[in-house]
Amino acid sequence: MRVAVFGAGAVGCYYGGMLARAGHDVTFIGRAAHVEAINANGLLLDTQSFREFVPAKAAVDAAGIAEPDLVLVCVKSSDTEAAGRALKARLSPRTVLLSLQNGVDNAERLGATLGGHAVIPAIVYVGTEMAGPGHVKHHGRGELVIGASASSEATARTLSGAGIPTSIADDIAQALWIKLMINCAYNALSAVGDIAYRPMLEMAGTKEVMTEVLRECMAVAAACGVSIPQDVVASTLALAESMPDQKSSTAQDFRHGRPSEIDFLNGYVVRKGRETGIATPTNQALQVVVKLAEKGRHRPRG
Repeated sequence: MRVAVFGAGAVGCYYGGMLARAGHDVTFIGRAAHVEAINANGLLLDTQSFREFVPAKAAVDAAGIAEPDLVLVCVKSSDTEAAGRALKARLSPRTVLLSLQNGVDNAERLGATLGGHAVIPAIVYVGTEMAGPGHVKHHGRGELVIGASASSEATARTLSGAGIPTSIADDIAQALWIKLMINCAYNALSAVGDIAYRPMLEMAGTKEVMTEVLRECMAVAAACGVSIPQDVVASTLALAESMPDQKSSTAQDFRHGRPSEIDFLNGYVVRKGRETGIATPTNQALQVVVKLAEKGRHRPRG
């Protein structure tokens, strides 16, 4: 298959790298430093079970792709509409698009920008980071959960055949909210503390804060018509053991001086809480703390 990865950061490079390793023709669209490294040497796919350079192509914009069979959209939530505009002229009617993005409404927003082209939402469960130009480091897990569509079964077979365990959710809205809740619980705290998940949860009071975040999220989800299983608090707290050395994507944004997605994570819950009359003070506190940290980083020193 011809595969394009639009937004070749840690998530895009891991999944695109696995597809390239399985023999698919993969083109990464990303930052210049990564593009140069991938075109020169291939992508260094550094996983828990193997470490190898995978042949692939890369470009800095969508002009480098033409009518791919599959597009993995991995840009930040704030860049969803821009990605849609860039991709629109590069797709064929049969191109399958997967939104591998944080948040619950990116597939809907992307499809609207593309004039109604179907977009399959995907939930990503992987610990990964960019360890250098063209070098993706895998810390744990790697499965995908995708929404149901006419092309979902074939897409799931392709991904699973590349070593990416992929299932199709019966209730994708619920699955998206559960992933949002995980991000709300982990991302801000890991970023502000610059700390990995296991030691973060060992700090006194952390589990209590995360539990309050999750309870607020459950209340807002219910008000939005989405039912969340009662065991989600326990399963979310247990996640740290499967990725003990992982830091959140927000922590990685901090390290690289990039804007965070906090307004689309805890901030989304705060907005929906206001719309539905649900109080979300803990989510709001984490949103504000991250935004204050971002503002402090960029304030001129003197």
